Amino acid sequence: MSAPLTILGTGMAGLGLARQLRSRDPERPITLITADSGDEYSKPLLSTGFAKRMPPERLATRSALAVADQLNAVVRTHTRVDAIDIAARALVIGAERLAYGELVLATGATPRPPFMIPETLASRVFTINDLDDYRRFHTALAALERPARVAIVGAGLVGCEFANDLRAGGHAVAVIAPETTPLTRLLPEPLGRVLGDGLAEIGIEWHLGRSLQTLAEDGGDVRLVLDDGHGLDADLVLVATGLTPRTALAAAAGLETSTAGVHVDRYLQTFVAGVHALGDVACVDGVNAMYVQPLQASAKALAATLSGTPTPVSYGAWPILVKTPACPVVSLPPGKTPARWRIEGEGQAMSALAEDEDGRLIGFALTGDCVRRKVELARAAPALLV
Repeated sequence: MSAPLTILGTGMAGLGLARQLRSRDPERPITLITADSGDEYSKPLLSTGFAKRMPPERLATRSALAVADQLNAVVRTHTRVDAIDIAARALVIGAERLAYGELVLATGATPRPPFMIPETLASRVFTINDLDDYRRFHTALAALERPARVAIVGAGLVGCEFANDLRAGGHAVAVIAPETTPLTRLLPEPLGRVLGDGLAEIGIEWHLGRSLQTLAEDGGDVRLVLDDGHGLDADLVLVATGLTPRTALAAAAGLETSTAGVHVDRYLQTFVAGVHALGDVACVDGVNAMYVQPLQASAKALAATLSGTPTPVSYGAWPILVKTPACPVVSLPPGKTPARWRIEGEGQAMSALAEDEDGRLIGFALTGDCVRRKVELARAAPALLV
């Protein structure tokens, strides 16, 4: 019989791996451990729920109990692992020591607010990175019993998607960010302006080129003061300033980690035999791609490896589809700084082609009707991880 497998995390990476592995091996003992509720859901749908008036229970496709039954696995919910004892091949969970045969870290990433959130505002200031976070934010919105005034700190992927979604759901939205255009990691400045204009047309208020100076309770409001002295009042604040891989357990166990995640090779293995990582926490051969397609490719490859068929993972040229219906966006960020951006189009329909010194396509960004070119351009672009 194969060695029992323990997976830390029940997000898309952990459950995706368990499902792929179970399709290959119906009998192998699998234990999944999670610090949250363990309900199965599609993380990309979190930033589409408010426009559709979807309560959290509708976003959950299966309970932890149903997941355990379907996968013939043990699922331990609301369980925090305190340490990994590599030498003893065991997890430390309070006073318990849980042995593992092989271990997979699928602990994901966590939001990184760039400022301290006062305890008095803990019920008014949120991050959303999983279904439990969505539940808390949804509950706070529903408790107002009216459209909310929501201030979003951050104009990256998460900030823009939630801004569009909340505005479509009838709420007033203001976005604060130090960048001069939204989505700077995915769009060159001219296309960023197109996205900003498209979201402004549906009523989103921008405060770009500005940082948050203070955050405090002011009567029944949350008062946000910007670095230029301008003040905003909000009912709720959503902090969307990026994610950092959850590497603390791995680092404390002596595994190789960095700000990019837990370092693994193309077989998703750390330098310790029998210990793997995948998903948002994993830096695969120097690449951490926190998107769905690399995650799915990693789960499929690792399932094959754990089943006795060593399979290196590879990532294709997979564009990122940004969920901003007010201005559709698709981006394939170049892996290195381009020699030039070739920008074409007008109005919302814009394309930006990133080229190297020899004029070869190394990435692209598309807005409006130009998003239809995504398949054509992806075929011509280099793979992320060959």
